[in-house]
Amino acid sequence: MCLRNLLTKIMVEEIKKYLDKGAIILDVRTNQEWDEGHSEGAQHIVLSDIPSEIEKIKSWAKPIIAVCRSGARSGQATQFLESRGIDIINGGPWQNVDQCL
Repeated sequence: MCLRNLLTKIMVEEIKKYLDKGAIILDVRTNQEWDEGHSEGAQHIVLSDIPSEIEKIKSWAKPIIAVCRSGARSGQATQFLESRGIDIINGGPWQNVDQCL
């Protein structure tokens, strides 16, 4: 198994654990990317809007799985929200979550 497949498998296992805990999927892609397709039931907040939506995200009072197109923006969102005490993981590309639903 190549390293990329192994990392994807580990990420999918972590996503499943978070979904079992009732996690909310937070898609941080642009509006255009969201309109092209997204995970059913996901919440959509564009990455640049995350700081102004922190109270809304905290009010969910649930673990979060951040997703985007490649994992880079969701990684930024994860770092920001984690530093504010939110239980969050970087789910990488949004399609990873769809594999688990």
